[in-house]
Amino acid sequence: MAQNGFLVCTPLMAETVGEMLSQMQHAKDVGADCIEIRLDCLNEFNSATDLAQLLKARALPTIVTYRLKSDGGNCEVDEKKRLDTLSLAHDLGADFIDVELQVAFDFVSRMKDKKSSNCKVIVSNHINERTPSTEDLSHLIVKMQSTGADILKIVTTATNITDVSRVFQLIPHCQVPVIACVTGDRGLISQLLGPKFGGYLIYGSIGFGKDSTPGQPKLADLTGHYKIGRLNRDTKVFGVIANPVGHSKGPILHNQAFRETGFNGVYVPLLVDNLADFLKVYSAPDFAGFSVGIPHKEAAVTCCDEVQPLAKSIGAVNTIIRRQSDGKLIGYNTDCEGAISAIEDGLKGETGNINSESSSPLAGRTFVLVGAGGAGRALAFGAKQRGAKVIIANRNYERRAWLIQLEERLSPWTN
Repeated sequence: MAQNGFLVCTPLMAETVGEMLSQMQHAKDVGADCIEIRLDCLNEFNSATDLAQLLKARALPTIVTYRLKSDGGNCEVDEKKRLDTLSLAHDLGADFIDVELQVAFDFVSRMKDKKSSNCKVIVSNHINERTPSTEDLSHLIVKMQSTGADILKIVTTATNITDVSRVFQLIPHCQVPVIACVTGDRGLISQLLGPKFGGYLIYGSIGFGKDSTPGQPKLADLTGHYKIGRLNRDTKVFGVIANPVGHSKGPILHNQAFRETGFNGVYVPLLVDNLADFLKVYSAPDFAGFSVGIPHKEAAVTCCDEVQPLAKSIGAVNTIIRRQSDGKLIGYNTDCEGAISAIEDGLKGETGNINSESSSPLAGRTFVLVGAGGAGRALAFGAKQRGAKVIIANRNYERRAWLIQLEERLSPWTN
């Protein structure tokens, strides 16, 4: 279990008891704090024998779930049989039982009539294809709390990364612990940042079979790259804003650097469709800075409160920092110096830096770029500044206006 008390849970969705037992051990080895047994995924499930075997063999706290297809599960069984199975799980000593809101009032009452135990009832509600408004979510939470649940679980779908903020805002106001999960690639931060915002547990897949939900991180990444147990309410949030973003190695590099320097921060991938909307919604001081990738580097210039002169001349921002004194967003461009200096270093090694009269081995060379987006602009600017002849091939002829202005943009930097 993580030091701050939350759990990393791994759902087990194997088709046989043997496979599920193997997955139990794998989840423990990789660092899960608890597991979720999805009984609805088992073929030819026999509640009288299989459930007892699974619970007896468990090495971690266990959530028992038995979900119908109509509720997003995998089985079609008689409702009485299903609830009787969940009641049996309670009697066999399950740590948690997950039951849907529509049957929760009767089931919770039924469990309270039994002898007291340490088993906790999770009342869950799944909303497909959308995330409701803040007002509707608040009403839903009130209804769920009225069931007498020990823990609430709300699952929605993100159509925009800003949807996640509405779910985060609810957690501190709930009277009982909340599991909040926003599915879809745009909902990934609901799990990566769940510990910071007070979620009771987050989900991490074991990464094979049918266990993964879209937007659900892998358990190995949570316990490895992110060291998710380190996060708390004071953790500063950084991330890479792009679309697509899943290919970025930024989280691996930056989170390792944070750990090695003892900095309480986390760096996450942020799949953003509209940069201005994202920055408006995630405006809290703890969202401290962002790397900016395609296709947002040019739009970032107009989204920042202040822009570094070099970035303004280039017309592209790849780094945004929130100034802690006043919360203003400051835009920078590090693509130019980072890429051009690396190219210069390579050329110096190739030529032995024989051109001693020039400050740059790029001077007088032909510099060919494919693309005139934000990164391309930065390289064109840097190469031209170093005295290279710049040739740009680009599929969008409308970008020629910026290229025509390149000499004018360079004038303050060539004196």
